[in-house]
Amino acid sequence: MKTKNLLEILATPSPSGWERNGQKLWINNVKPVSDRVESDPHGNAWAVLEGSDPAAPRVMLEAHADEIGFIVRHIDDKGYLAFGPIGGSDRTLASARRVRLFGSKGIVEGVIGNTAIHLRDTSKDKPPEWKDLFIDIGASSAKEVEKLGIRVGTPAIFTDDAIEAGKDRIVGRALDNRIGGYVLAQILAELHALKKRPAASTFAVNAVQEELGCHGARMAAHRIRPSVALVFDVTHSTDTPGINAKQHGLVELGKGPSIAHGAANHPLVMQRLVEVAAKLKIPLQHEAVSRSTSTDADVIYTSRDGIPCGLISIPLRYMHSPVETISLADAKNAARLAAGFIRSLEKSDTFRVLD
Repeated sequence: MKTKNLLEILATPSPSGWERNGQKLWINNVKPVSDRVESDPHGNAWAVLEGSDPAAPRVMLEAHADEIGFIVRHIDDKGYLAFGPIGGSDRTLASARRVRLFGSKGIVEGVIGNTAIHLRDTSKDKPPEWKDLFIDIGASSAKEVEKLGIRVGTPAIFTDDAIEAGKDRIVGRALDNRIGGYVLAQILAELHALKKRPAASTFAVNAVQEELGCHGARMAAHRIRPSVALVFDVTHSTDTPGINAKQHGLVELGKGPSIAHGAANHPLVMQRLVEVAAKLKIPLQHEAVSRSTSTDADVIYTSRDGIPCGLISIPLRYMHSPVETISLADAKNAARLAAGFIRSLEKSDTFRVLD
């Protein structure tokens, strides 16, 4: 997938539960480098590359396709919209920002209202609660809002589309986790270009509704029945001012993908990833997980009888904001690492800790 294709997908709204248009673009990008693309009723999509050995492991690669956003909860008589979050949206970033609503008659532009500094008591300033925020779409009544195709339940996102910044960086909303879909496409392209297929079959899943509770990944893992899984998401890049590395660990932008240890991460899968990274000279960073990864890995590894799973993360600055920032080099190295992992697999690889 070229950078321009990634930017196009990032510009395509896909709030949790409304991923359809983004998924269509992703499918168009992976069809040429896969044997087939399949989907389920909820919009999970996966591209398949058959392996050369039917007895070899079935590998599930997974990223989530959805992004955070907003949803209309109430429309008052003057045409103002009360709204709440879809997923982990940050209300402290909401005031005085432009939004895009997806109504039944098309896109409607709006703004999240903000009382001017001249008119409020700044000594009492604090982050507003969701109930105190409202969207102004230029309507003067509830009937005008209805005529524009907006109703309770209409989704919305910030308008900030992604841009290229610096040598290899991308800045914008929805990099969490549209960059994961980019990584999946890169892995498929690398494996598809090989003269000889790897022994293992690959199922690259772009899953829905992670931000609502990892629902799509749970469905896909149950359906695909993989032998082993690699999950791709973003992780906090903690190299900016004000972040305590002793508390949150040290992950730096541009220093390579990060792999997690503990919780959902199977020790033998992580050991293989470390070995592959060393062999291919891929820079690697490490994180410790005490209980939960807060990613789709948490539901995949407990699916059915248990799936050996590993989490590979792309360092990201300013998570869940309109200015999320990643290094494309980190994403490309994550793809190289996963492709190398798949090439290393043989039918004897069961990842059973007691064998």
